[in-house]
Amino acid sequence: MLSQILLDFTWTQLLQPEFYIDHGGLWLILFIVFAETGLFIGFFLPGDSLLFVAGIYSQKLIEKSFYSTGSDFINLAIIISLITIAGFVGNEFGFFFGRKSGDYLFKKKDTWYFKKKHLHSAKEFYDKHGGGAIVFARFLPVVRTFAPIVAGIVGMPKRKFLVYNFFGCLAWVFLMVAGGHYLYRFFLTKYSLDLTEHLEIIVLILVLITTTPVIIKIIKNRNKSHEESN
Repeated sequence: MLSQILLDFTWTQLLQPEFYIDHGGLWLILFIVFAETGLFIGFFLPGDSLLFVAGIYSQKLIEKSFYSTGSDFINLAIIISLITIAGFVGNEFGFFFGRKSGDYLFKKKDTWYFKKKHLHSAKEFYDKHGGGAIVFARFLPVVRTFAPIVAGIVGMPKRKFLVYNFFGCLAWVFLMVAGGHYLYRFFLTKYSLDLTEHLEIIVLILVLITTTPVIIKIIKNRNKSHEESN
């Protein structure tokens, strides 16, 4: 089984949410959410699209990981609760790491897994939005990985961070997972349209929606730097 998976594996599958659901289930999703929000090497992982697709396959996930309660609502609540906990703990870990590392990361040289520009982008986002950045960052790829680390570096009060972290994580997980779950059921019931047959398009749309603000920010910064150099 494992040998067959390794033989069929391609690196592009790491960007496909279905890969994680088929080969790791809910436990792998929990680790990915923790890694993306708590470890600065997890910024490339498919957070938003993974949670949305997890909502679509919620019944499959609960049956593979737990004994189904028989209630669709309770099963979904279990998944949302566990993913929220994973994201919350991940951010707390990132915050703790930021407090302990201090300015080390800003002085660290770029490597294949660490790019200082991502840290600067997160700091700019934090400086602009303050504590609310911890909530908003949840919905922005890359930024959500570095925002808790920056919050720790700049010395955000622990209790304040904990509150923003909890509500930000709950909002992110609920909107993504519940959105995938109920939109799937809506389109299937109302229009007999199975979203699982169009996952590539759905993931692409989600990626475009979530990355557009980051791309716009990068373009603005480049234009600003170019104007200043002239």
